[in-house]
Amino acid sequence: MRFILFTSLLLLITVSSFSQNANYQAENNFTVVFYNVENLFDTIDNPNTIDEQFLPQSDKKWNTGRYNKKINDLGRVISSVNINELPELVGLCEIENKTVLEDLTHSRFLKKGDYGIVHEESPDARGIDVALLYRKSDFQYINHQIYRIHFNFDPETTTRDILYVKGNMNNGENLHVFVNHWSSRREGQAESEPKRVYIAQVLRSKVDSLLSKDKKAKIIIVGDFNDEPTNKSIHKVLNATNNLHTKNIYELYNLMFDKAINGEGTYNFRGNWNMLDNVIVSQTLLNTKKGYRVSPDGAMIFKKRWMMYDNVKTGQFTPSKTYGGPNYYGGISDHFPVYMMLRK
Repeated sequence: MRFILFTSLLLLITVSSFSQNANYQAENNFTVVFYNVENLFDTIDNPNTIDEQFLPQSDKKWNTGRYNKKINDLGRVISSVNINELPELVGLCEIENKTVLEDLTHSRFLKKGDYGIVHEESPDARGIDVALLYRKSDFQYINHQIYRIHFNFDPETTTRDILYVKGNMNNGENLHVFVNHWSSRREGQAESEPKRVYIAQVLRSKVDSLLSKDKKAKIIIVGDFNDEPTNKSIHKVLNATNNLHTKNIYELYNLMFDKAINGEGTYNFRGNWNMLDNVIVSQTLLNTKKGYRVSPDGAMIFKKRWMMYDNVKTGQFTPSKTYGGPNYYGGISDHFPVYMMLRK
């Protein structure tokens, strides 16, 4: 009897999966992913950055085998987000250089995507940057620009740039994408907040400039903001809310806002979930009847059991990280990726 029930259930799952694939139309879907990949460093010393922790002779003993495993694991995660096809756009942070991006795009899980790379070296002291991968067949790159952050109240501190990319989607529509990795909370949330507020002001000015020239501009903002959707930097300064009824085109919509309120998160700190990774869009991607659009619940946290660590202290399944201090755990990343599905 158990065998019959198991067989029936397996058949139902198979038929359901087949139907889902059969009804999927690639030309009507556009997947955007963002992933903090937790220190994707190569094993070569860069004398201009503080990358000594990620060398074979360091306490972490970062070597070619561990590097190749991480590349393969990250490729598996990204390729699993959409079971029907590889994502069209992938924003990344905590990557060291273009070499690691090339290795990632040439990995066995992502190679068939024929990804282009948009990347610039930032002045970050550790040498970590942001980047955007794009499937050349479905996103036509037009240009990009970096916005360097100079804190007027702390001129000695360097941080990651904001990366802006403009391109055309496969239906010819323009798309504006900003990839972010804001200053961390290492000094404490309140003490470090002015830095994230400052970065939010820079980003807000760039978004305003786009919308003032084209009120129908379709804008996507992704990143690890090191702040929650309700914090001042995102909610007040960037003006990214969960307000579905606004008529103000300058008010942005944070697709992760309600999930954060409900206790979900992408990063777990001492047993508490934080929604540090966000997906924010312009009103034109919500309120349009033409071209690509996203529903208010169209963004998700991607998490599978094989990406998680069973934390016996908290009883939670948390992101399976690569390192904890000098200790190698062999996990993928200490963040879960976020993604959204645009449809037309």
